Amino acid sequence: MSRTRNRVSTAEPGSFRDPESRVFYEGGEVYRALSSEGLADFEALEASGLLRDSRLVGTERTDQPAVLRHERLPFVSYPYEWTFSMLKDAALLQLDLQLAALDHGLVLKDASPYNVQFVGVRPVFIDVGSFERLRPGELWVGYRQFCMLYLFPLLLQAHKGVGFQPWLRGSIDGITATQARAVLSFRDRFRRGLATNVFLHARLEQRDVSSGAAIKREVRSSGAERGLIEANVRKMRRLVDRLHWSPSPGTWVGYGEDNTYDAQDALRKDAFVRAVATSQAWELVWDLGANNGRYARIAAEGARHVVAIDADAGPVELLYRELRDAGDETILPLTMNLADPSPALGWRARERKALLDRGRPDLVLALALVHHIVIAANVPLRELVDWLAEIAAALVVEFPTREDAMVQRLLSRKREGLHADYDRASFERCLREAFDIRRIEELGSGTRVLYFATRNASH
Repeated sequence: MSRTRNRVSTAEPGSFRDPESRVFYEGGEVYRALSSEGLADFEALEASGLLRDSRLVGTERTDQPAVLRHERLPFVSYPYEWTFSMLKDAALLQLDLQLAALDHGLVLKDASPYNVQFVGVRPVFIDVGSFERLRPGELWVGYRQFCMLYLFPLLLQAHKGVGFQPWLRGSIDGITATQARAVLSFRDRFRRGLATNVFLHARLEQRDVSSGAAIKREVRSSGAERGLIEANVRKMRRLVDRLHWSPSPGTWVGYGEDNTYDAQDALRKDAFVRAVATSQAWELVWDLGANNGRYARIAAEGARHVVAIDADAGPVELLYRELRDAGDETILPLTMNLADPSPALGWRARERKALLDRGRPDLVLALALVHHIVIAANVPLRELVDWLAEIAAALVVEFPTREDAMVQRLLSRKREGLHADYDRASFERCLREAFDIRRIEELGSGTRVLYFATRNASH
């Protein structure tokens, strides 16, 4: 930490890879410090007019020439928490900005999806330090990174149904061409764009080809660098734009319409959530186990921002598409297994932050979640309540009793006698140790109970 203008400033650990442009925080604001070279590149960006593009994060100069101030975003998410269409839209944004930059003699020095964030479902490019003046002889320097973090993940999910999220979470640098080729079949080489971008790329990767200097000299002598980059980026954009994936129809994709609630219970649950959601102006709400987003939408009636999280990428993908079509900037849908939430990753485990370190909510919805975490994932009931208490927010939580049809279905897969402590009395005892229960409502079925609770001062 250091002191700037007599206030404490802290560096963003994830920005160390670019020495020309370092992000730091001070007084609740987001700043970027530029080197002399970085400042010259920023001034070229400023002169181009691109800085006013709504696809870029809001940025302004400060009274210090080499320090910028950025708009603060409501929540930081990562590519391994996105659905297919989210990663695809981020890729198209990055390619479109690359083309726009070339029109002004600029280029993006890298091609990382970590440079993109979502405000609701609107992708925003946040790394203005990535823009630099196009140097003579340069090719598309971000091509390999784009392939590893955008193209290969999208290809594998579109053509092979391989979800990219676990792979990207396991490797912060993405999927190599050799790895992508190993998953693809011989016939896949005849798909448009794959022969060059995957199979040839993999051969060159294995041979460790080091002819880049010679290629740069040839390009420099021809003066064709801008045209070559533009042609390659346009081809890549066409390839990405053609990729599609749709979730297979299944129980959880249709959960919102095909579940164990009768109509009256569903209406009472809606009313309970709405009463809490509209009882005050919430800054950030997390909807844990959001599924098709029914309660995230209700929460949005009283919240400035909502993060809707579900382990099943299928309904999250469909929710994203619906919100995108509606132009919603309130709800951010993410896919994540809450029994194994995103950890801190990268160099010294500081480049990418754990879920709880990216901005705490002031209200959490945990509906139709407890039984899945406790019974299906074998997380002790007390451990789950302790984790919810650790979030340090008000809580709307639903407890399905042992008699509930879904609970019975989950228990039928387990050995007799397991989860003996899964009962309403045990749950309420754990809940009261960490929270003050403000309201309880038992639904008409008698197998689902809703609670509104706030953190107690002693926990």
